[in-house]
Amino acid sequence: MDMPVENTWNKEEFNNVASALSWQAARQPGVTAIYYPRSSSFSKNNYDSCTYQELNQLSDTYARGLQAYGIGPGVRTALMLTPGLDFFAMFFALFKAGAVPVLIDPGIGTKSLKQCLAEASPKAFIGVTRAHFARKILGWAKESCELLVSAGPTLGLGGINLKKLKKLGEASASEAEHAVKPDDMAAILFTSGSTGVPKGVVYRHRHFNAQVEMLKNAFDIAPGEVSLPTFPPFALFDPALGMTTIVPDMDPTRPADADPEKLIQAIDRFKVTNIFGSPALLDTLSRHCVDKGIRMESVTRVISAGAAVPVRTIRRMQKSLYQDAEIHTPYGATECLPVASISASQIDDKMIDMIESGDGVCVGRPVEPNEVRIIKISEMAFNDISETTEMPLGMPGEIIVTGPTCTDSYWNREADTLMAKFTDEHGRNWHRMGDIGIMDGQGRLWYCGRVSQRVETGQETLFADQCEAIFNQHPDLVRSAVVGAGARGRQTPVLCIEVKGKLSPVDTERVHFDLLQLAQAHSITRSIRTVLFHPGFPVDIRHNSKIGREELAEWAANQMQK
Repeated sequence: MDMPVENTWNKEEFNNVASALSWQAARQPGVTAIYYPRSSSFSKNNYDSCTYQELNQLSDTYARGLQAYGIGPGVRTALMLTPGLDFFAMFFALFKAGAVPVLIDPGIGTKSLKQCLAEASPKAFIGVTRAHFARKILGWAKESCELLVSAGPTLGLGGINLKKLKKLGEASASEAEHAVKPDDMAAILFTSGSTGVPKGVVYRHRHFNAQVEMLKNAFDIAPGEVSLPTFPPFALFDPALGMTTIVPDMDPTRPADADPEKLIQAIDRFKVTNIFGSPALLDTLSRHCVDKGIRMESVTRVISAGAAVPVRTIRRMQKSLYQDAEIHTPYGATECLPVASISASQIDDKMIDMIESGDGVCVGRPVEPNEVRIIKISEMAFNDISETTEMPLGMPGEIIVTGPTCTDSYWNREADTLMAKFTDEHGRNWHRMGDIGIMDGQGRLWYCGRVSQRVETGQETLFADQCEAIFNQHPDLVRSAVVGAGARGRQTPVLCIEVKGKLSPVDTERVHFDLLQLAQAHSITRSIRTVLFHPGFPVDIRHNSKIGREELAEWAANQMQK
């Protein structure tokens, strides 16, 4: 039986977050680092395991092999492996070798993938055979890719496979871990592109180290816990936090479609204490638990990110846990995470009334040592914080943040970097979140919607998430989206809705009337006089939670012209 990890890794001693794995392997070699699904589904015991020592040794071997093959310090490397032992070992190996992994969500579509890879211009490409076929056929990074590693047979696609890479590593006497500096580039992580074109966020080693520290402190994560991260990159923090990782048997690009029964089986079997999942995954899991009368006995903490979590999902999730378990809904972005956080126990009836009345979604207080401000909305770039206008408490504006996880640039996107980043008199880097927010008198941040998705009629400005919270209370709705049809400044506000099941003509008319009545009952929605029924909202790939309001706005405009 595993013994609990005694201490967490001290980031002050190391610059490279991969050293956390070596640290754990030296102190707790026999403790299980990960459990991961077998490739064969015929066995009832469908999980294999790997100790910290085994995982560290494999990543060391891969790191030496990478360097022997030419994938060393500063080499940008596209990584397209499926979650499992090789994914984790290779990710840590790339860090150890000083290479720069390039992570792109495979679900964003082949066109966007090709564009992202062209921008990242990786010299190396490590992936499953299927990814290499796509690389060859679709011309991914064909101008830059020289060093190819396949997780399966190469099948004439060039390069070497992992078996050959491992042999290179075993034959090498070089140091596995390359020395890095805090400001050295550690990785390029592409955004999901859910609210625009995907952009490559430049992560430095100090950003990853700061994230480990802030996550540990914000959520009181203790060594010896068992984590079920349904978004694979988050599992990479587990060794630094002293947790055992359970790789779920699911498609990480489709969290809403995860089989809740498989998740429950893994949670029960491994006594999972910590779950990380998108709002869509929590919705699926909590519905299953409530319907089946299941309580997840071992779970003490649930963390959900990627989009605002509906109160009804939080409440349903609470019914699936024991009373002392806590649900956290942190706010942040790929460019800066975490920014703020709130727990379910802090969401009281008064706050729910405020949310459902259109005040926005409370995302809690800033995570220390972050500093968050609300500034006047602007389409202009800023060079210095002195050029911004801070809004009074209670007034909406753009959310900006500075802190140790605040990244400073996008890869090969100078214009986007100039638009999103600026500094202050102390030399601190600030990031524009691209969101509308309100800071209340108690130091809590309220999220109101995306800046780019605001609706400007000429008489008023509507913020999507504020308005939608009013309509989402209707029992027949899955969700709603407030969008603007027409040119900004003279847009017509439109309420798009997705309903549960198929409604009869009479029920359709009733729902339509109800929603118009709701709109008239609140001052911020009174100008909404058009309701359109949509068969199924477009949502983001990564979390299946963010609504593609830009696409809906085009659809709404076309519907209104018919």
